[in-house]
Order: sequence, then structure tokens, then C-alpha cells
Amino acid sequence: MPPRYRITLTEQERNDLEAFTRDGKTGAKKFIHARGLLLCNVGADGPAWTVAETAEALGVTSRTIEHLKQRFVEEGLEAALQRRPRVKPPREVLFDGAFEARLIALACSAAPKGYQRWTVRLLADKVVELNMASSVSHMTVQRVLKKTNFNLISANIGKSLPRGVRPL
Repeated sequence: MPPRYRITLTEQERNDLEAFTRDGKTGAKKFIHARGLLLCNVGADGPAWTVAETAEALGVTSRTIEHLKQRFVEEGLEAALQRRPRVKPPREVLFDGAFEARLIALACSAAPKGYQRWTVRLLADKVVELNMASSVSHMTVQRVLKKTNFNLISANIGKSLPRGVRPL
């Protein structure tokens, strides 16, 4: 089966890639991609290695080399060497440090009438009632309290140091 994408580098492209590989300051991914393109070059000055040989020599999978060749042929040299930018932006932060501080302050306050202590479900309901958030899961409340090492059932609810611990 003939190769799907053939890499034929111009002399300028080959010189640029060789400069990347000899620079000593090139990142690992960029270095591996540059070496992969050089080894897959079927031009007059290229060694024309197979995908399997190139992948084994560089310590990557053959699928990585196939994707590299495809990006080079379809998008060009820069696209093959650089990481593709994210299409989907990262998720927005819904609950920031101010929310966490207010939640912890609420958990340190006295429990509502009829309850001996706060539960994560009670805290979640109270947060929505106080308009601190439009909606919040009880698991989100649990994660915030766990992250801050806050314990709802211990005698010490974070207001002072436990017994036997000396202040700094």
C-alpha cells in the first residue's frame, strides 16, 4: 500500500528543521516533530524512512507520525511543528474563593433551629436561599469543605486550634 501522505521538503524547510534539531533549546515535542519530518522526507536529500521505522526511532506511535505527516501536507510546516490551539475554551470558574469563604463562614455559624449541626445538604439549600449562588450541588459543598479540611461533625469546627497543638 503506498503511503497516504508523502513528505517532500524544500531545501529551506530542511535547513529550518535541521536548525531546530541542532539548536539545543527546542522543546521536546517540537524536536520530535522536526526529526520525524526530516526522517520521512522522500525528497532528493531525504532518508525516506517508513512510518514504522520513524516511530520506533523517535519513541512515538506510528499514528503520531501519520498525523504529523497529514498536518504537514494539509496545513504546512508551522502547523506541523506547533500545537493546535484549543477550539473549545476552558470552563468558567463558577465558585471562586469569595464563595468558598462565605460558605465556610456559613458552616462555622450556628446550625438552623431544629438541627444540631450543619449537613452538606442543609448548607447547599441555605446557599441558594441566601442568593450566594443560583444553584449548588451538595457535592460541591462537600468538596469545598474537604478541600479546606473542614469537618462538620467534629467538636472543633475550625474556630480554634485542637488540643495539644501549640500556636506558632
